Amino acid sequence: MGYRGRTRTISVLGVRFSPLSLPWERRLQTLVVAIHIANFTITPWITTLTTLYGLFTKYWFISLGLICWQVYDTHVLRASSQGGRRSQLMRTAGFTKMFKDYFPVSLEKTADIKPDKNYIFGYHPHGIIGCGAVCNFGSEATGFSEKYPGITPYMLTLKMNFTFPFIRALLLWLGCCDVSKESLDHILGSKKPGQAAVIVIGGAAEALDAHPGNYDITLKNRKGFIKMALEHGSALVPTFSFGENDLYNQADNHKGSAVRNFQDKFKKWVGFSPPFFYGRGMFNYTFGMLPHRKPITTVVGAPIDVPQIKAPGVKEVEKYHEIYMDKLSELFDSHKTNHGVAADKYLRFV
Repeated sequence: MGYRGRTRTISVLGVRFSPLSLPWERRLQTLVVAIHIANFTITPWITTLTTLYGLFTKYWFISLGLICWQVYDTHVLRASSQGGRRSQLMRTAGFTKMFKDYFPVSLEKTADIKPDKNYIFGYHPHGIIGCGAVCNFGSEATGFSEKYPGITPYMLTLKMNFTFPFIRALLLWLGCCDVSKESLDHILGSKKPGQAAVIVIGGAAEALDAHPGNYDITLKNRKGFIKMALEHGSALVPTFSFGENDLYNQADNHKGSAVRNFQDKFKKWVGFSPPFFYGRGMFNYTFGMLPHRKPITTVVGAPIDVPQIKAPGVKEVEKYHEIYMDKLSELFDSHKTNHGVAADKYLRFV
């Protein structure tokens, strides 16, 4: 059966097609998610090539102006590492709610977070594309500001993502910044408290472990964010998204396999990993680049206070890294059965 049991899917050669009678609301949600996936897969290359091609047409001045502005914005204004260019209009736009309702995505608060200091939110797991992170912290679709008044989240992503025309502007409007030391110093060093840097700690490496039902977390040797928190005296907030790893199926890439070896080498050379994954399509439920409609619940834990140490040593970093991992495990264990995870499942730090 299809949507809410009222329509029937059609199968052709093993491919399940979505019913023609699906409500337009559902169709629009799928379209918004498809655009989002395109924006982080093919659109960056299309906009880059189009801009370069424009230099050889009679509209060359448009492309040249765009390039000059981007160079100036990147190297002089340094927008992506100086707090972004947040647009509340963009963060509350209708398409953000459609994106949320597709899965749906929800934000679960477990403790108050006071706007009297700055924070680092650690987001886990990365998943394939980090849909929960973008929705919860790159928009107001799940009501972040209502749940945490006085807290301003900055979703951090690779600096490379800010090199693409249009995508750069979109990210800045959504309040995103690059995940660099300069960016973190700007956010956490702000004289105005209540600033929160949101970091997907596992990054590209963790995306390779984004299999349904898998809870391997790339955190064992990720300690740079702990050092930054200590340098600024910023509290740490563990965050776990149940369902993030269930959105896609991924090729068998267990450690030691030929596929995984290729992915690891590619990441070493280029800086990001190419996960071989598939989900559903625009008009079918069997194969495609779109994520499956699986619920994502992002549970935000209680802040972990840390002292300010201008030059933290190895012992201090190790101490609070252990505390952070313990608190993340506790957060997962105390909420897992409420979100469809078996009681005998535990986080494994790699």
